[in-house]
Amino acid sequence: MPERKRVAVLADSDTRWKWGALTARRLVPDHQLTGFLLRGRATPTARQLGEVGVRADRLSEVTCAEFLAEIERERYDVVVLALVGGAVQAVLHGARTLWPAPARRPVLVTGYVGVVYEKLADGLLLRHGADLVLANSRHDAQRFRAVYEGVGADAAAVTETALPFLGGAPYEPAGSRAHTVVFAVQPSVPDSRADRAYLLERAAGHARRHPDREVLIKLRSKPGEHTTHLEEQPYQRLAEKVPGGLPPNCRLVYGNMGEVLDGTDLLVTVSSTAALESLHRSIPTAILTDLGIREALGNHHFLGSGCLASWDQLDSGLLPTGDPVWLAAQGVLPAPGPDRGTDGAADRATGHATDGASGRATDTAGADAYAVARAKVAGLLAATRLPSPAPYYTRTTAPGYLPGILARHHLAPDGTPLPGAARPAAGESRLRRRLRGHLREAARGAYRHGVQRVAPVIRRLGEL
Repeated sequence: MPERKRVAVLADSDTRWKWGALTARRLVPDHQLTGFLLRGRATPTARQLGEVGVRADRLSEVTCAEFLAEIERERYDVVVLALVGGAVQAVLHGARTLWPAPARRPVLVTGYVGVVYEKLADGLLLRHGADLVLANSRHDAQRFRAVYEGVGADAAAVTETALPFLGGAPYEPAGSRAHTVVFAVQPSVPDSRADRAYLLERAAGHARRHPDREVLIKLRSKPGEHTTHLEEQPYQRLAEKVPGGLPPNCRLVYGNMGEVLDGTDLLVTVSSTAALESLHRSIPTAILTDLGIREALGNHHFLGSGCLASWDQLDSGLLPTGDPVWLAAQGVLPAPGPDRGTDGAADRATGHATDGASGRATDTAGADAYAVARAKVAGLLAATRLPSPAPYYTRTTAPGYLPGILARHHLAPDGTPLPGAARPAAGESRLRRRLRGHLREAARGAYRHGVQRVAPVIRRLGEL
């Protein structure tokens, strides 16, 4: 039997770990997965990782410099960088230092965990230099190539795929069970206390208007935990101040989004990627317009989707359904053909599914969203040597920008770790490691308390 490929996934939050691990499964179905969590403010807790539900053969917490030392020491076939753009850029420059000439090195893969609605050029150029930059749809692939070509950079790495966590059973109406409405909240959209309180009160109001419905407020994290984005105004605390309290048929819930969607009859959100998961399963999905359709909210991404709606419309019984052409362009469902129609009815029986045996994302017509990416990875793995990573940003193209990015990850301008950045594990006692871990957790706790408790108070005082 051929030897299982070794894959390393470096992630900096719970959602990116989910994206990275599932992407690895799609690209290299039979692999040995080693997981690494980049040490930082959003490092997920054990509870968050358990909720994601994707396990690794081994999982450890590292700094950027420590990860670079790991991939130099251990021979990995593929490295998936599930990180923010600056961290991706740091690893790419570190890898360029490790392999300055063509050599046997791991295939470097990166991409985005969901909807790309802000900082398109900045985020993409920070990811340039990876062997594959995955785009979650045809629409994204076109935009990504346009950015790279617009600066004269090689766009060959851009590869169209799909979100790796699209799956689950197609929607079936509630029937005899209670009609369930899920409001999928976001950590930082909207960001103001007033706007978040307004949306929560509207969800509670919907529950009061429809006592026969179950309204679930799907939360991302518990107070004190952080995700990809900072949450200064947790809904848990806002719920304590809802006039009259939440009605009996409205409650806060945690859990894996896929499992929550199994019993959902209407998904409501501002701009969460959960909307794409819901639309993929043909669940009625509403993108809220109550606070306007604005770039800052990200709901402008859903223009043309057929899902834009307000709480007033939902209170009146509206159940939005997605436009098949828009869904196809976003990689959520296959493009409607002559025998599928355009009313969306046939599309409810189609879409990407997960082939459990192979780990492939497919649709009922037999298309494989990851076939091209998997072929690219296989071709790179078959090569005896790969060229040195060549990011667009260098000390020549971005001398005032790149050094600061690298310094935040304790790398010198040439990509080499700064003195003391990579702490050797050997020679350090178990007691010292445990003490260091406790101090680190205490520091994170203080930081999170400052973000969620102190910062809002200071901001309000400043407005007096």
